[in-house]
Amino acid sequence: MTASAARILGVRVGQMVPLGFYSNAQTNSPDFGSPRVVPRLKVKARLVGLVVLNTQLVQDDIDRTYGTVFLDQALMQKLNHLEPGELVPVLYGVQIDHAHATITQVERELIGVVPRGATYEFHVTSSVDSQVELAIKPESVALGAFGAIAALVCLVLAAQAISRLLRRGEEDRRVLRALGTSPAAAAIEGLLGVLVAVVFGTLLAFAVAAFLSPLAPLGPVRPVYPGGRFAIDWTVLGVGVAVLILGLGAIAIAQANRRASHRTLLTGGSFAGRSKVLRGASATGLPVAGVIGIHFALESGQGRTAVPVRSVLFGTALAVALVVTTLTFASGLSNLVSRPPLYGWNWDYLLQPTSNIPPKAVSLLNHDPKIMAWSGADYTDLEIDGQEVPILAENARAKVAPPILSGHGLDNQHQIVLGAGTLAMLHKHIGETVVVSLGTKDAPAFIKPTALLIVGTATLPAVGYNSFVAEHTSMGTGAILPLGVFPAALDNSGADPNLHGPEMAFVRMRSDVNARAGRADLERIAKTANKIFAADKNTFGNSVSVLGVLQPVQIVNYRSVGSTPVILAVGLAVGAILALGLTLASSVRRRRRDLAMLKTLGFTRRQLAAVVAWQSTTTALVGVVVGIPLGIIIGRELWTLFARSINAVPDPTVPVSSVLFVGVGTLVFANLVAALPGRSAARTSAALVLRAE
Repeated sequence: MTASAARILGVRVGQMVPLGFYSNAQTNSPDFGSPRVVPRLKVKARLVGLVVLNTQLVQDDIDRTYGTVFLDQALMQKLNHLEPGELVPVLYGVQIDHAHATITQVERELIGVVPRGATYEFHVTSSVDSQVELAIKPESVALGAFGAIAALVCLVLAAQAISRLLRRGEEDRRVLRALGTSPAAAAIEGLLGVLVAVVFGTLLAFAVAAFLSPLAPLGPVRPVYPGGRFAIDWTVLGVGVAVLILGLGAIAIAQANRRASHRTLLTGGSFAGRSKVLRGASATGLPVAGVIGIHFALESGQGRTAVPVRSVLFGTALAVALVVTTLTFASGLSNLVSRPPLYGWNWDYLLQPTSNIPPKAVSLLNHDPKIMAWSGADYTDLEIDGQEVPILAENARAKVAPPILSGHGLDNQHQIVLGAGTLAMLHKHIGETVVVSLGTKDAPAFIKPTALLIVGTATLPAVGYNSFVAEHTSMGTGAILPLGVFPAALDNSGADPNLHGPEMAFVRMRSDVNARAGRADLERIAKTANKIFAADKNTFGNSVSVLGVLQPVQIVNYRSVGSTPVILAVGLAVGAILALGLTLASSVRRRRRDLAMLKTLGFTRRQLAAVVAWQSTTTALVGVVVGIPLGIIIGRELWTLFARSINAVPDPTVPVSSVLFVGVGTLVFANLVAALPGRSAARTSAALVLRAE
């Protein structure tokens, strides 16, 4: 059986499962389900395995509601002997010779041999491919976005590290130039070590990626993927290694060439002259420690003690922006999962009958004071430009309808709204026309080819029924058609007046009605409908169900992946924060000579600690002021792109409290990181430092 069947029945592999088999006459009996109707055959079968159907590799809440059990041939033959002629095939698999026929041609030929009055539906491989792609698209887009961020962070932080390494030996290379060394030799002297570090670091990253390969892939394909082993994707890892080595090597060479000084003069210390920053800070009336700390944070100085201030400020802003981007993206994801209208469920409850809602229940919906609005809809699969597409049929300007992404909803009987994915599949645009049809003139179900104008795209809900062959609408898949497209002859309700209602009803409750009261109210209406069906011999066995939110496959699968993308993003943010900490600590250490000079001039340890605090606070404040707005902008744009890629309604949000926490946390973290090297520098003997200089 399938995993969903095992979950519904509460069984596991190896367990004996009692089964009872009934004839069609028994299942249609009014006493079916009671002890008075005894199964024709009882057996105990051992569950020997769980399988995944090719049409159920990815499942939304509709698919997961049902399960499938497979019986062996001997048992099927025994059942056929008990009820001769009862067991008939309901599924046919057809392999097409694409060299001599198309899917549309074969479908029309098959429709011609279907007995009149029988129902039929087609399910093609391209539909399965489309559903799988829709299911894995959210995680692939999210992981791709975080991968791009990781690559950017890697390049930026590596470039900063290369710059610091080259700057560290700059004074020595100037001495070599003064002694007659050529510019090329002086540049190569500092470049060799950097290039070796780039190569070994990249190879280490390659080894780590290969070691982690058994953890892939993520998502619904993992149970059927022939994985669990080490694998190297040379397209990704090979190109990645080449890009890192060549890219970082080029950055190192460019920086080394830029720093290959042709001057032979040695420069002095960092207090050569009063800068604009120093004068501006002094004019504000800040204490001396604050003025010098701001000077240290914003000006690099000169000579051996020069600090890469721009690199430190840029790294701080980058770390803050990355954390805020991660939080903004995660907030958008949480908002999407918690707000059903963003993935098409633009109402509170769905009334779904096995056939049609009786008119009596429709009247109750119309006069219920707890209901704000409701709209009826029909559901089926039609051909749109020769492609099988699930559709919802509603009245034009329906009170309750799926949310529109672009264009507008139905205004008349000659328009159509498509899911964004279906629009792309049909290679159409808003303002163009499509042809809607079903079957042929001699088929039991027929809709003549009808041209409809595409007026918009919508995020369609996951509604419908579970089937081996039929599709149901889901976010970007499907269409909304006007009810007028369906001819009266296609109505399958027959002459029974209790089947003259819609096939489903979208119900939106009043805002002051809580979830429990709303569901109880609709359950009352469904109970009335079920009593009507039970009293009518022509509708006996039909029922109406009240359904809450049904999540589409994109949301179900993304939740099955769990917090993996967020964990990856947090990992990137932690990496950036650690890099920021190292950069701040390094910049404070590089100021040891200046701190020693201040100590010689009479600064106390408390004043020196205040200088370091002002330096780190200023650096962090610049990073917060620049990084937070930048992170919000990038996070919102990334989320909007992500939402559009999965055909959800883009509604980016900003986690204000989390962003404020990042701002305060950055200031605290910067001071904590700088405190230790600052305290160490303050305790260092000024005589030793100055004598070493």
